[in-house]
Amino acid sequence: MNVKPFICSTLLLFSTVASFAQNDWGNIGKYAKDNAEIVASPNNGQRVVFMGNSITEFWRNNRPDFFTSNGYISRGIAGQTSYQFLVRFREDVVALHPRVVILNVGTNDVAENTGPYDEERTLGNIISMAEIAKANGITVILSSVLPCAEFSWRRDIKDASAKIASLNARIKSYADSHGFDYIDYYTPLVYGKNKQLNPKYTQDGCHPTNAGYEIMEPLAQEAINKVLK
Repeated sequence: MNVKPFICSTLLLFSTVASFAQNDWGNIGKYAKDNAEIVASPNNGQRVVFMGNSITEFWRNNRPDFFTSNGYISRGIAGQTSYQFLVRFREDVVALHPRVVILNVGTNDVAENTGPYDEERTLGNIISMAEIAKANGITVILSSVLPCAEFSWRRDIKDASAKIASLNARIKSYADSHGFDYIDYYTPLVYGKNKQLNPKYTQDGCHPTNAGYEIMEPLAQEAINKVLK
């Protein structure tokens, strides 16, 4: 097992969480320079933005070829909840004028990174982002929260796996009823009676290794191709 990438990712996660105490609570400044460059560049009408937390950020860091070879834009920020996604959604998604946005959100809500978990409010934030995107002509693809039975940074949180399964059911139901595509990362990655992230695909129980991302990539690609065909 190569623990170096995991250690670096964990340090990045905690350093990012610490940065939330600064004035830029949504961390809008993180991608400001990159966003300005994208806005100034020609738009071929095929831009795809991945909006997410550490799972998305580490995906881009650990497997950059998936993004660069396809021209995908990663807007993942470690440690963030749906509330912070909503704060930066206009700058990190709408202003880039993408054709597609893929939302992967919920892990840190359940982990209570920015306050007590409320499924209704988390779902409401997801719905708000979907509505904003749709109003701006952006195709929305929703995705499941990845399985996680225990958070290494919040071991006091109970019933994480049950909360994630419940939220996923609500996200899929919303997607189905509003005509949004839905990527099910959960089913091929879940393992065991406690509904954990399969140990074959993780080192800390919540974040995928490269092997986990190899499972996720064709699922994302299939959903994107369906829209861009």
